[in-house]
Amino acid sequence: MTLPFPLVDTPDAAALERGRLMFAGPVEFLKGVVAMDGLPPADRIEVCFAGRSNVGKSSLINALTGRKALARASNTPGRTQEINFFTVGESHYLVDLPGYGYAEAPVAVVAKWQQLLKAYLSGRQTLRRAFVLIDMRHGVKAVDEEIMTLLDRSAVTFQVVMTKADKIKTSDHAQVLDQVRRALARHPAAYPEIVLTSSEKGLGIETLRAIIATLE
Repeated sequence: MTLPFPLVDTPDAAALERGRLMFAGPVEFLKGVVAMDGLPPADRIEVCFAGRSNVGKSSLINALTGRKALARASNTPGRTQEINFFTVGESHYLVDLPGYGYAEAPVAVVAKWQQLLKAYLSGRQTLRRAFVLIDMRHGVKAVDEEIMTLLDRSAVTFQVVMTKADKIKTSDHAQVLDQVRRALARHPAAYPEIVLTSSEKGLGIETLRAIIATLE
């Protein structure tokens, strides 16, 4: 029996090579955007990364790009209140969305970036996929449900990327993944495959590069 939302298969050699070549080239921070009129031109394919505070988003982006400090990891919740754009060669944008689920950020600040997030997600024609990062130690939380619902409403396909897969025993993976699959079944915009990653160990990084490189 095939599980709903299986773990993604290893991409074929050609896709892996496309991913390797794409991320072996220049990757640069372009700009941080605080309002819709600051968005760069929608002239290339883009993917965005969403995740609650301390899910390992900066570490994943750094691992993907092979740059140690491209996305600044910060343990201070609420610091990243911008949509950060990175160029990958001439062909793609990687978009780092503000972390969500911050208790420390002022209500007005949270409301402002939620408004920006909604405007970005619903109005960006070149956005091919959102990657929603879920911590393998915790599974889907209520704040994750909120972002998934927003993506459903915005009709943006999202794919779950499990982070920190090395931080729990392999024998505990099935239980967490079962909880995640049940949550995803409620979301029409969910892409039907899950990516398992560890930025520290390099697990799933090549697969994720290949997925991004082969999006049309």
